[in-house]
Amino acid sequence: MVTPNFVILYVDQPQRSGAFYSALLGREPVDSAPTFVLFVLDNGFKLGLWSRHTVEPAAAATGGGAEIVFVLDTPEAVDAAHADWSGRGLKILQAPTDMDFGRTFVALDPDNHRLRVYWLSDGQQADGEQE
Repeated sequence: MVTPNFVILYVDQPQRSGAFYSALLGREPVDSAPTFVLFVLDNGFKLGLWSRHTVEPAAAATGGGAEIVFVLDTPEAVDAAHADWSGRGLKILQAPTDMDFGRTFVALDPDNHRLRVYWLSDGQQADGEQE
């Protein structure tokens, strides 16, 4: 089976977005060029930031059509992340709230890509099935 391990976001200014994600993720990119920045996370997941002006074939999509999701261990950690990200000046699209799957909030990156932070409540599994 093919397993995805890499997401590319089309961004207006890769270097600006790279600085944003470097601060957010607490790490430097493994590759940085004028039109592309690449992060490799501890679990092997890769996040690429490609200039929407140079991607080939050209992409019409802009931010907001999908989410990058960050899972945390407790609802208090979600609230703490919200306070931290708000303090960094991230635009908050959804304040921390309890939903059917757990506690969550949504922020936006500089290109309006949605960043969801959540804690999965007891009785839920990552695939959405009840335990």
